[in-house]
Amino acid sequence: MKDLSVKTSIAALALFFLPISAVAQTPQLDPGEKLEKLQFPAVTMQLKGWTKFGNSHVYTLPVRAGQHVKISFATKSKFAFLAIFDLSKPDDEAFFGTDEDGMNFQTTAKENTTWLLRPYYSKVSPRRGLGAPFSILIEPLTAAPPQPKPPAEPEQPSLFPKAPPKPQ
Repeated sequence: MKDLSVKTSIAALALFFLPISAVAQTPQLDPGEKLEKLQFPAVTMQLKGWTKFGNSHVYTLPVRAGQHVKISFATKSKFAFLAIFDLSKPDDEAFFGTDEDGMNFQTTAKENTTWLLRPYYSKVSPRRGLGAPFSILIEPLTAAPPQPKPPAEPEQPSLFPKAPPKPQ
């Protein structure tokens, strides 16, 4: 009997110490949405689909720390957008959205996680219910984008000559 309680305690502790990211990996879908699990591509991957509120595909994309990626969203509709969520975070806020951040997202993943790519058709559009075609391009990048260097200060004229370097 004592062995059973010890095993139960160990199992409970193991569940308690599971990383929260493992628990938060299941996205909540809207009614009618279909989940498609992707693998991080070795070459550029293109996803095409049709988004209509409640009847579209959503995608999970696992990324590892240090992976460089560019995600581009294209549509002819001014009412279709893409939101990207980090499933390891407890909040429900998208960290990128084409409605405010532009049509391209480029980053280097800081930690192992899974992203949810959710194309959606705006509920507030005047032409509700029609939906729109879209295309998502996922491009793995080989290196982090170069950080822009601050412009060098131009040398200002001076009345005093520069001091010679000091010997060491």
